Amino acid sequence: MGSRYASRVTEPAPSNPLTRRIAHLDMDAFYASCELLRYPQLKGLPVVIGGGRRKEDDLLGKLQAAYPESDWTEETFAERLDRIPVDFFPRLEGYTGRGVITTATYAARQFGVGSAMGLMKAAKLCPQAVLLPVDFERYRHFSRTFKSIITEIAPVMQDRGVDEVYIDFTDVPGGQREGGRVLARLIQKSIFDATGLTCSIGVAPNKLIAKMASEFNKPNGISIVHEADLQTLIWPLACRKINGVGPKADEKLKGFGIHTIGELAARELHWLVENFGKSYGAWLHEAAWGRDDRPVELESEPVSMSRETTFERDLHAVRDREELGAVFTRLCEQVAADLQRKGYEGRTIGIKLRYDNFQAVTRDQSIDGYTADAKRIRQVAGHCLKRVDLSRRLRLLGVRVGTLVKAGTATPADKGYIATEETTHEQAELFFPDD
Repeated sequence: MGSRYASRVTEPAPSNPLTRRIAHLDMDAFYASCELLRYPQLKGLPVVIGGGRRKEDDLLGKLQAAYPESDWTEETFAERLDRIPVDFFPRLEGYTGRGVITTATYAARQFGVGSAMGLMKAAKLCPQAVLLPVDFERYRHFSRTFKSIITEIAPVMQDRGVDEVYIDFTDVPGGQREGGRVLARLIQKSIFDATGLTCSIGVAPNKLIAKMASEFNKPNGISIVHEADLQTLIWPLACRKINGVGPKADEKLKGFGIHTIGELAARELHWLVENFGKSYGAWLHEAAWGRDDRPVELESEPVSMSRETTFERDLHAVRDREELGAVFTRLCEQVAADLQRKGYEGRTIGIKLRYDNFQAVTRDQSIDGYTADAKRIRQVAGHCLKRVDLSRRLRLLGVRVGTLVKAGTATPADKGYIATEETTHEQAELFFPDD
């Protein structure tokens, strides 16, 4: 069966083996961009997506009260979203609650606002930002649309969540032209023509560098990286730009005076192994030199998603109850936001603790359905906490959701959970009372 897109780019078959060209495509501020299609009057303004779902009736009521003689009705409301005055949208100013930001427009990011940030903190940084609720059905619709467009052009695509994918350009018509730029432009234009949404694409010899490259020219940019560009384009970047170097590893690297990928590449393999372990040290060496042989896989699903934090000082479940409870709730909300942003639900919920003596313990529990709801995650994770010793001081707390499936593909989660044997600790009740 022919594709309506593939015929747009043709090139003669090369006589020499093709150079490996891998693309990473990232939709620009995806959730926010989907909302701006519905509310074009908000373009250019700081907008954040997150918090609880706002009832449209509330906004309609405000409009009807302000314009009693107008034709704002339940029947016409959905057709006139682009005519809602900007002043009628809720602002972050004065926000109270524990919600987190799912995403933000680039205008909002200029104020230091970003994904997974608490809305109350964001309100202090950018009180004038417009606050919109999430609409995951809408985002999943646009996600399915842009991915179907990609696979009609380049069939070897690895799904990395609701708003990003890897694509193998190597054998696709146009995939070798200008290092992949011709094909990237075609994909960008096809997605925009069909959805009105923009994306940024990085094309490189492998997935590791392609992901870095997709961040070079956001939004709506295309960046091409060749093997010969490693020293000029990649080595000056901070080590944190490597997907797989987290904050802890980055802090440790900085402690050794290693701030850039080039400085990391300058370290000998044996030194990295000695200081970071055999497996991770060897991987750091390969990553710094831009080596990554991972294929673009047609099926690739995450096993779990988690959030954890290490405290600046060791905390006690009773004496630091309020602080720990807030951190616990925040971690659950962040994991839920990650799941929702990536389009997954899970049925195994667990916790991780590290005590002041560096001993770590984990507990998890499977529920009889799938969820990405923050309150549900907190409820079950709190139940897990009743099965650990909370009499000792804590240096780390984490929340994990596993056994993941694509959202909407499983039977909706039941409100109850499977009971497990409990070990009661009064501290757990004080620490994390059920809401």
